[in-house]
Amino acid sequence: MKMIRIMVSGLMAALTGCATVKPPPTVPKVDLPRFMGDWYVVAGILTPFEKDIYHAIETYTLDEEGNIPTTYTFRKGSFDGPKKTMTNKAFVHDKETFAEWRIQFIWPFRFPYLVIYLDEDYQSTAVATDDKKYLWIMSRTPRMNPAHYDEIIAMVGELGFDTNKIISVPQPES
Repeated sequence: MKMIRIMVSGLMAALTGCATVKPPPTVPKVDLPRFMGDWYVVAGILTPFEKDIYHAIETYTLDEEGNIPTTYTFRKGSFDGPKKTMTNKAFVHDKETFAEWRIQFIWPFRFPYLVIYLDEDYQSTAVATDDKKYLWIMSRTPRMNPAHYDEIIAMVGELGFDTNKIISVPQPES
């Protein structure tokens, strides 16, 4: 009985802690067909499985039901390291802005995935989880203009992300 109370207390504390984090605002609108395609992950507050990754690319496609099958590829440890591929599916959660999705890695669990920055030319973006624990800064090309990158870092800092946790993801020269 004592173990159950401890587990329930821990669960309540975790849920209460999550409730205190205000989700970052999303962009006003995402044109889904324009957003589809390859995005180079140039930096972020990455998940544990993304430790020591190189040449990371997130690829979005739009299926006939309006869902977004996603493929994430990267090299582990170096540019010559083993290639890893992960697939999942995103579901549009906010059908007015198309800027809030739910990503499903394992059925039936879906996790919030928010488009919090998107330039007008659809050449750079930042997506994040609603608890600000994870963030991905991405570009259509392997390299992002340093001044533009700094602007995105400043913007996510103003939104409450811990910019000290942002790490660069090495991308090839071409």
